[in-house]
Order: sequence, then C-alpha cells, then structure tokens
Amino acid sequence: MKWKVAMLQMDIAFGQPEQNVESVRRLVDQLARGESVDAVILPELWDTGYDLGRLGEIADPEGRRAHSLLKEVAQKLNCHVIGGSIAEKRAGQVYNTTYTYDRHGQLAGTYSKVHLIRLMKEDQFMAAGEQPGMFQLDDQCVASVICYDIRFPEWVRLHALRGAKVLFVTAQWPHPRLDHWRQLLIARAIENQMYVVACNRVGEGGGNMFCGHSLVVNPWGEIVAEGMQQEEIVRAELDLSLVDEVRSRILVYDDRRPNLYTF
Repeated sequence: MKWKVAMLQMDIAFGQPEQNVESVRRLVDQLARGESVDAVILPELWDTGYDLGRLGEIADPEGRRAHSLLKEVAQKLNCHVIGGSIAEKRAGQVYNTTYTYDRHGQLAGTYSKVHLIRLMKEDQFMAAGEQPGMFQLDDQCVASVICYDIRFPEWVRLHALRGAKVLFVTAQWPHPRLDHWRQLLIARAIENQMYVVACNRVGEGGGNMFCGHSLVVNPWGEIVAEGMQQEEIVRAELDLSLVDEVRSRILVYDDRRPNLYTF
C-alpha cells in the first residue's frame, strides 16, 4: 500500500485560535487545488501556539472547534487528517491533544501528550496524557506522538511493538535545536524500522523561533522529504510494504532480549 501525505508547515498566530483556523483553511484550499493526498498532518498547538498563560481563556472546550474543522478537512480532501494538536479543555484541565480523522470524516483516534516539556513550562499549565497514540487508518496500524515525546525512545518503541508502521509526529520544535530534531527523527525511524512523518511549525511566538524542516524518513533512515524554514506544504509518498521488507531483513524485533532490559 502507498500513501501520499502532505504536512501543513504553517506559521501560528500566538494566542489567536480563530485566525489560526482561517490559516488552516487557507492551506487546505491550496492543497485541494493540487494532486490528491491520503493523509494531511498539522503541527502541534496550531490553534493557540504556546500562549500557555491564557489557556484558561482560549483553550478549546472538549475540542469542539477542532473536531468541527478537522472533520470538515477530512471530508473536503477525502483523506485522513492527523490533526496536529490543540489545547483541549477537558474535565477542568487543559491537555495537549491530537485528534485523528479518517478519510470518511470519522474520529479514528485521540492522543494527549504524555511527556510535558518543563523547558517550555508546559507542565505548569497542562495535564499529561496517560495512553499511547495507536489507531487504524485503511486497516494499517499507525501511531501519533507530540514533539518532546520523540526524546523518549522507549515510548516510541512501545508503539512499534504494538504494530505501528508509521509514526506521525506533530511539533513546535524551536531553534537552536534543529540538529536534535533531524537526528532524533532519523534515529526513531531506523531503530523501529518504520516511517516517521513529522510536521513542525515555522514562525515566531512567545519569544521563540521555530525551525520548520518537517521531515519524512523511511524505515532505512533515509530522508524522503524535508521542508525549509518557511510556511509551505511538504509532500511525500510512503510505500508501506517497505516496512515489512526492512523488518524481514534486519531482525531487530526477533533479536530483542526484553528480560534483560530492566534492572
């Protein structure tokens, strides 16, 4: 099976959800004028940016605004939508949450960021998720994580062990750590023998500059597509049969010794 994917590497208006909704619609309209795709991916916190101090005011109650938009995008493009992440207000707390919709406009999965980054003070304003981001698209097992999660190889490996062939990553990854971004994504692809599709944002917000360079890495660790540091739509094609081929040639999963991996 082959999938054509498109990453909406967008700038995000700091703390302006309605403006960001219109930016998503603008990029989706641009995408709709080109070749059709099987999946579209948005960046992390595309609705609010890291305007954490105002989340009580601007976070999306139960994700209603995001659900409406992402379903609209899935139906308009007839494709899966890995909906970046949004500031979701739920049960008196705010979560950094990804919604994934299938090409029929049905909710396929929800994931709330498990690892909150203290460097950005995320842990002071948000609650951490507790569940892995596993779901099915076209009967294929895939996974979704958010930004800082990629620094935790054991978390990504858990998803691979449960059968994920594609890891979708949504991010607001800043300068000056562009090299970390690229190297971590390549490492996660190689060690788990999976595709990594990672959508980052560009622009400035809250005193941080974000580095773009959205990436698609294949199971050999080869970069299939890479954005620059500008707003753009980054496209690539995934050949999911390559995952099985790589896993059959280098038997990482068969050669594991998990009984030795705890002390």
